[in-house]
Order: sequence, then structure tokens, then C-alpha cells
Amino acid sequence: MLSLATQDYSKMSSTRVLVADANSTDGTPQIALAFRDRLNVSVIRGGMPAVGRNRGAALADTPYVLFLDADIEMAHPSVIRRAVELAQQKQLHCVTTNIVCREGTWSDKTLYACNDCFQYLSRLHKPFATGMFMLFDRKKFQELGGFNERAQFAEDYLLSKQVARSKFGIVRGGVYTTNRRFQKMGHFRVARLFLETAMNSWNEKFFLRDHKYWAELGPGEERPARAH
Repeated sequence: MLSLATQDYSKMSSTRVLVADANSTDGTPQIALAFRDRLNVSVIRGGMPAVGRNRGAALADTPYVLFLDADIEMAHPSVIRRAVELAQQKQLHCVTTNIVCREGTWSDKTLYACNDCFQYLSRLHKPFATGMFMLFDRKKFQELGGFNERAQFAEDYLLSKQVARSKFGIVRGGVYTTNRRFQKMGHFRVARLFLETAMNSWNEKFFLRDHKYWAELGPGEERPARAH
């Protein structure tokens, strides 16, 4: 929340920030509400990632809606402002940024660097974004039907791949994430899931299967937050 509060986006203090809480056990709601003196923050009922994201988006009335994961930090104080400016200037439907694992091992950093590389390359065919940072044109988000709430895995990939190449952008600045996923699941399994996701991009049934992706973290350990 601190990295949100320190963004140089001129409307940040008045922008509605909704934290979708799925019975977290780490005090996420209390931490978020402690920033009410700097942010217009509220806590709403969450659920599986797609459900929580859609609930937050349903309450938005702004031209854009920004989806963030709960455990990320902005790597640069201007990333939100520049994402909004890029979306406005080029009339984009979706803008994302790169992912940085600043405290991880070389293996963690390498895998995230590979993800960023593939994300850039994906713009040549079918772009994709991760839920860690997804700025969406709200009307386009609604037109696409939002996140597929039947998805058990990679609901962010499933939605973003529907965005046309000409309407997709990547802004520099990045978000910091942890290596907790690798610690819980192992590098090999995470990398395998990433490759299987790419290979099954047109197979919706793959995303509707339970890959134990969320169960690995335990109940309430990691759930997305969203900012509008």
C-alpha cells in the first residue's frame, strides 16, 4: 500500500482503491485500512482471484481499472501515471509492466526475466499480461466479460490474450514481487506450468482444471488486491 500512496499519479489520493479479501490470515485488511489517511481505500469480499477481481471492477466507474496482486510493490513512483498516459495516448485496452524479484536467488530472477522477455515477444502474435499489474480499459473489460470465474488457473492470461496486439502496451517501471511462489512450488514446476499455459493458450479446458496453483500457498496466504 505504501508504494501506491507514493505514486506521482495526480489523482492517486482520490482514486478508489478496493482490496478484495478472501479471508486472509496475514492482516491484509487491517494493513490496507491503515492507509485511509492517504488513500481512498475500502475492503470488499473476495474469493478466488477471478471472483475478487470482478467484484472490484463492478464497483468501478472510472475509464480504467487497475488490477494488482496483494504482495507486489511498485518499482518506480511513476509507473501508474505512465501506464495511464500510455493507455490514453494510444487508446490501448490493456497495459502491463515488467516483474522484478529483487530479493530472490539468481534462479528466481532469471525465471521472472524470462517471463518479461516472453511478454515482450508475445506482442508479435497474442500479447499477455499477468495479474500482478493489469491496467484495463473498463468498457473493453466489460465487453470481454471480465475474468472467467470458472478458471482455476491463469485467469489473467486467459483474459489478456483476447486483447488485440495494437491495443496492448507495456510500460517500463515494473513491480517488485517475492519468490514465495518458487519456494512453495519449486522452480521446475512453475516453469512447466508457464510452458503448458503457452501451449494451451487456445484450450479453455486447461484453465478450468485445478492445477493446485492456489492450494500450494495455503488458505488466505495470497489473494489479489485491486485498485481503481
